[in-house]
Amino acid sequence: MRLLEGNVTRRALLYGLPIASLAIALLLGRYSAFPHESVAWRVAIPALSIALLVPTVLVALRHADAAAARLGEPLGTLLLTTAVTTIEVSLICFVMLHGENNPTLARESVFSVVMLVATGGIGICLTVGALRHGEQEHRLQGTSAYLAVLIALSVLLLILPNFTISTDPGTYSPAQLVLVSLLSFLLYFGFLYIQSVRHRGFFLDAAGDDDGHAIAPQIPYWLSLPCLIAGLLAVVLLGERVAAGVENGLAALRVSRPDAIIGALLATLLLFPETLSALRAARANHLQRSINIMLGSALATIGLTIPAIAAVSFATDRPLILGVSGRDEIMLVLALSLSIVSFGTGRTNVLTGFVHIVVFLAYLMLLAIP
Repeated sequence: MRLLEGNVTRRALLYGLPIASLAIALLLGRYSAFPHESVAWRVAIPALSIALLVPTVLVALRHADAAAARLGEPLGTLLLTTAVTTIEVSLICFVMLHGENNPTLARESVFSVVMLVATGGIGICLTVGALRHGEQEHRLQGTSAYLAVLIALSVLLLILPNFTISTDPGTYSPAQLVLVSLLSFLLYFGFLYIQSVRHRGFFLDAAGDDDGHAIAPQIPYWLSLPCLIAGLLAVVLLGERVAAGVENGLAALRVSRPDAIIGALLATLLLFPETLSALRAARANHLQRSINIMLGSALATIGLTIPAIAAVSFATDRPLILGVSGRDEIMLVLALSLSIVSFGTGRTNVLTGFVHIVVFLAYLMLLAIP
């Protein structure tokens, strides 16, 4: 009886939350002219928006994963990455456009995604899998393809802007930004073709299991798409309220690097469902599937987010700073180099995962204590 009640509660949350969040978001937008002198209003609205935003993102990604599993490849991956990119771009844009310009927010968000995936996410998955199964194997061709694209995108978007001479350090000129955005877009979809069509076998588990999305949730297709659309619309509408609340809160706390913290929070919110799926795959001794989930989410975020943010930058005539600082540049190179070494033999163990976790803790330390 309790199990049945739990299933009913989960289904009600899964189907009802996107609709309820969208309705509340529309209501908040309609009554946004409430007297701003009210302190309670200024505190309650961002708090309510944040409380709704987090579960709505998780539920929307669950529906996207279910729909993607039913569509198959490559349409399923396209749907899932489009949903993730829509959420991230909308949240970044609202924070960028709220109050004073935030030219480094997109950079901090993408940098956080790389660090969270290449250190924290991979480290936890490798450690948990190794503690349960000893050594684990993965397909070297598929993992090497992921790392090659990840390194190319990271260097082009986060390091190379520091060394251009036609504009200010850390930035691209308009022509350079257009070209690099196009190259990132083409590189990601070229990889997607290789993964889904040309060399699909490189990305399968050693046992021959499909590398697609973990086990398809039992969600009817005719319900998953409407709930996904409602959830994405709710996230976009709530994002404006959340942006204002988060920025005002960090300003009140006088945080030295608010953009870095906001970027890390956005990356954590988006990667949380994927990290859980990757962790379950690693525990089940499907390391290649775990790698596909973690590194695939990083590639989609980098390859699609920066071109979208660049378009917003052109449309709003706001500058965009992409080059990371010297300290972050060292951490980025360390994380990417460590990933090459860790996956270079086709087998991983607990020490491999532990080293990634140590680097992740160093990243958190520099985030909290610059």
